[in-house]
Amino acid sequence: MTPPAAWADLPFFRDNWPALQQRLSETPGWLPGPDRIFAALAATTPARTRVVILGQDPYPTPGHANGLAFSVNPDVPLPRSLKNIFREMRDDLGHSPATGDLSHWADQGVLLMNTSLSVPPGQAGAHARWGWAELARQAVARAQQHGPLAFILWGGHAQKALSGLPRRNDLTLATAHPSPLSARRGFFGSRPFSRVNDWLVAQGHAPIDWVA
Repeated sequence: MTPPAAWADLPFFRDNWPALQQRLSETPGWLPGPDRIFAALAATTPARTRVVILGQDPYPTPGHANGLAFSVNPDVPLPRSLKNIFREMRDDLGHSPATGDLSHWADQGVLLMNTSLSVPPGQAGAHARWGWAELARQAVARAQQHGPLAFILWGGHAQKALSGLPRRNDLTLATAHPSPLSARRGFFGSRPFSRVNDWLVAQGHAPIDWVA
């Protein structure tokens, strides 16, 4: 459970991580497990991060979480929120990925971070008060040092968790969550994927290949 080198000097890893790591060592079977806990940070560096998508915590079903927000392993059926994300992508771009593994987004500089990086099986949100949230804020603030970012903030949790961080030169797309309970309240029809790509191109960056 070693923090990725590019992020290891964040104050969180000095001030918060030792106690949290101890708690995890005393908690059997938590997800996504030690080898994937920092997958979102390992997949990109602060300098390469161009887009931020924030989730809440890993999927609590064993075998589903792979350490990236909203992502599942390739052989896992799509969770309901991810089904709606792909539905909106098809409406927006005409296509969606073949599986729910979103690692190809992360490889292109999309920080797929959860506010909590661990969860016990079957107990969504159980580690939400363990002190994880500060890591997401620090990681985003560090990435902002390298230039403007596009924020895709789905739902009140993400919007509150990163409140005050998006700047005037960042792109902020804040809508309802893709959950079946709220997707029709502003998520469907928001076209975040094309809007982010239009903004990236205007910034002089390559667009994200969301479908590959």
